[in-house]
Amino acid sequence: MARLEVNRSGELEVFVRVIELGGFSAAARACGMTPSAVSKLVARLEQRLGTRLVNRSTRQLQLTPEGCAFYERGVRILADLDEAERCASERTAPRGRLRVNANVPFGHHFLLPLATEFLERHPDVTLDIVLTDDVIDILEQRTDVAVRAGPLKSSNLVARRLGGTRMMIVGAPSYLARHGMPATPEELLSHNRLGANYVRAQSGWPLRYAGEEVSLPVTGNAQASDGEALRHLALAGLGLVRLAAFQVRDDIAAGRLLPVLEDCNPGDVEEIHAVYVGQGGYLPLRVRAFLDFLAERVSISRQKSMPSSSSA
Repeated sequence: MARLEVNRSGELEVFVRVIELGGFSAAARACGMTPSAVSKLVARLEQRLGTRLVNRSTRQLQLTPEGCAFYERGVRILADLDEAERCASERTAPRGRLRVNANVPFGHHFLLPLATEFLERHPDVTLDIVLTDDVIDILEQRTDVAVRAGPLKSSNLVARRLGGTRMMIVGAPSYLARHGMPATPEELLSHNRLGANYVRAQSGWPLRYAGEEVSLPVTGNAQASDGEALRHLALAGLGLVRLAAFQVRDDIAAGRLLPVLEDCNPGDVEEIHAVYVGQGGYLPLRVRAFLDFLAERVSISRQKSMPSSSSA
């Protein structure tokens, strides 16, 4: 078969997807093909090249040395091709639907307030925003970028760090006026400690007292599905909550919430990342533009410790 009759860039893109996503089925979903078609494409590619690129088993694919070299060169070629097309095209602006998934606190405090600015910069992009504190499957949900808080599991996804935030216990002045400001972790045991009901929620609140690390169980009379819901329960005076500092800094500044036991805060930091499919420069322009925008405009600082209030 003559080379001009073969869509080599298309084959290469599918092959790279197979490796990055770890299998034919995942690559098929990403490319809008069937797993059988992807498998046959890779087989034809191997036949044309005269070498085996991947060793197949029922559970996983493993690159051969030849396949590894072909994959690494392929990623660079696709990145160069993407760059060449963007430079040559008269329509180089990001465009198309951009599906973004984010945890609810990040969505309310950063993503939604910045959405207008992003769309003003990139008017040919359509934002499709989903907010949930559940960890989704990016491929199954056809998501371009997901913002995740906390430790990342090992996966084929690429992560870009957006920052880290301290965690802190807070309560409303009305609640603390009724129940008192706790001065020690032991006094905290008599308080209504509200927690989240999603799977990855912490089972306890870590504290440092008298040189020792302790963890208090979350045993309040209400739970919520996301951090913003917990924040509103605290603002209503129902109980104490432990949230990211960026969620409550405005409430603390306005006196709507008060820090609790900050002198016992262990200083643990929750890392926040944007995760996506793709490596190196091989990204749709709309995704690259959004990631760069987040890096530029999102400021998740590691706030200094705030002194505990001595009275409600």
